[in-house]
Amino acid sequence: MRTGIATVCLSGTLKEKMRACATAGFDGIEIFEQDLVTSALAPEEIRTIAGDLGLTLDLYQPFRDFDSVPENLLAANLRRAAAKFRLMSRLGMDTILACTNVGTASIDSDDLRMEQLGRLAELAGDHGVKVAYEALAWGKYVNDYEHAHRLVEAVNHPNLGTCLDSFHILSRNWDTAPIAAMTPEKIFFVQVADAPKLAMDVLSWSRHYRVFPGEGQFDLATFMGHVVRAGYSGPVSLEIFNDVFRQADVGRTAMDGMRSLIWLEEQTAKQLQDADTPADGGTGAGRRRYPMELATLPQVAQPAGYNFAEVRAADTAGLEKVLDQLGFEFNGRHRTKNVQLWTMGHARVIISQAVPGPAAAPAAGSGPAIAALGFDVDSPAIAAARAQQLKAPAVPRKSQANEEVFQGFAAPDSTEIFLCQGNPDGTAAWTHEFGEGLELTATAGSAVIDHVNLAQPWQHFDEAVLFYTSALALQPQPFAEVPSPTGLVRSQVMLTADRSVRLVLNLAPLAQQDGDGSRKTYQEHIAFAVQDLVATARAARDRGLEFLQIPANYYEDLDARFGLDPTFLATLQDLNLLYDRDADGEFLHFYTATVGNVFFEMVERRGSYDGYGAPNAPVRHAVQYSHRQSDPRA
Repeated sequence: MRTGIATVCLSGTLKEKMRACATAGFDGIEIFEQDLVTSALAPEEIRTIAGDLGLTLDLYQPFRDFDSVPENLLAANLRRAAAKFRLMSRLGMDTILACTNVGTASIDSDDLRMEQLGRLAELAGDHGVKVAYEALAWGKYVNDYEHAHRLVEAVNHPNLGTCLDSFHILSRNWDTAPIAAMTPEKIFFVQVADAPKLAMDVLSWSRHYRVFPGEGQFDLATFMGHVVRAGYSGPVSLEIFNDVFRQADVGRTAMDGMRSLIWLEEQTAKQLQDADTPADGGTGAGRRRYPMELATLPQVAQPAGYNFAEVRAADTAGLEKVLDQLGFEFNGRHRTKNVQLWTMGHARVIISQAVPGPAAAPAAGSGPAIAALGFDVDSPAIAAARAQQLKAPAVPRKSQANEEVFQGFAAPDSTEIFLCQGNPDGTAAWTHEFGEGLELTATAGSAVIDHVNLAQPWQHFDEAVLFYTSALALQPQPFAEVPSPTGLVRSQVMLTADRSVRLVLNLAPLAQQDGDGSRKTYQEHIAFAVQDLVATARAARDRGLEFLQIPANYYEDLDARFGLDPTFLATLQDLNLLYDRDADGEFLHFYTATVGNVFFEMVERRGSYDGYGAPNAPVRHAVQYSHRQSDPRA
């Protein structure tokens, strides 16, 4: 699949954008008119730079409000078009995007549109240019891609074709199946964009909230499946209008965009394979072959669970104290690294001491922070190869003889992700490297890592959703917004189908992030599931654990909502436990005080409760905010 991206997706100058696109691996780019107009580079220079970078210049856009105009405006529009065609010749480009008219000074007549589009096509032909006619979702009279395509076919000129844009089609809920029946020679260009499903006017939605494929809620695989079935084999190009992307680092955004097209290509191949598989379950020897070749990635199953979580700090004493008070067992230090292992059942926490200086993971002055997560996977090598093809930067971990070699890569928020070969009994082979040769077994109890909550910088939140979806096959759930004293916190749950891995991504309020968007200024936490939370809390209190202190008002509200047994309610309040209940079961949990930027949560799930105590999240945010203000009674 030939890949492309519009320069409007990215921050920076046109030259910076072109370099970032080449580095990310795109085949070509669309030049957005504003990027050219504001550039100091001559068209001939842009053409040379693109050639040197190995980029094709696939589309010039946009050419607006040409059709459906009175005759006195048509002459000016044709003059404007001729000027753009001459410019394209200097750039070495042969395709321009013409949008359907959105202006009020237009006439609703298909006959007039066909006549004027025919004249545009004739003029384009004289200059060796092709016109890709696109139905804008907010077009005055033409806002349906099928309507635009009917006009193109009726004009029947070799220099006039259709541009299919997934946003304009899917935002209006148009059926995409008719695309498969289109004449491929008449599909001149294909643009793709994803978006969250929002209830707002489509123009504002388009201008501010488009995201890369896999970061929204559109069914792009089905859309692309129909495009491929039609026989289209040209570029598949990203056109994303997004306020965040236009402010973020150009190189990272370009890489994120490339990852999204790699993911979309794989999803499209799967969609076609599933649709073309014979109903009788045969081998599929008769499956269709299409002009567009779709590459696939190494296939991996979802992770089977968390293998470990690692917290890194310059001073580890606070972490050691809290884990000991929670009931974790110290299993010793690593024989060659300044690393400790703490376990409770199958929940394993690694504490590593950060190296002083700029290489240390936590930001200066931020204290302990979550540094790495280990996941159990069927084949670490295959899973690592998939991540590498998805542009994930490798994170090697030094190892010596007879030590486990972990395959690792970095997530967008800098968390290191390691792929582990777990044992069927839940133990981990690498634990023998701790305790100076002691024979280690799973410690008493049945605790596991229930979920991990990671904070995401504002400019990389959508990137993180796509990353964990594509690299680890986690399934994104509908996002929620949780109120806090500093604003709404966007929360996105990512999980495996069997819930053995639950990863929660939180978008921190901007006021709590530092200037460069580092996540280390915002709290993150690891949650452990146990069978008896009340007993765990009592034992932790006896060891001197500092709990997050829950206000008495919370328990009055809890009683009003659920009518709990008074003795049970008193136990909850005495131990600072939080409670939630739904039709499927109950949820008990408590939080520790924060150490640096890390705190821990202990949970008990009763019945089939599948949530995270969402009604309690505002309480936790408010109490932690008060503590940060150095006044627990605020």
